[in-house]
Amino acid sequence: MYNKRIELTEEDYYLNEQGFKVFTEKYHLKRGHCCQSGCKHCPYGYDKKTNSFKQ
Repeated sequence: MYNKRIELTEEDYYLNEQGFKVFTEKYHLKRGHCCQSGCKHCPYGYDKKTNSFKQ
């Protein structure tokens, strides 16, 4: 029912100017699936505006 917790490393995220965590492409690949939230570094090509995946 719950997803397995992924331990974060320094390569998995950075803090933006507002202090929020921004997950890197490496983290998303480690997680193994797209969450369809429109992440900035999504390696799966999801576009939240069109609700579709780029090819």
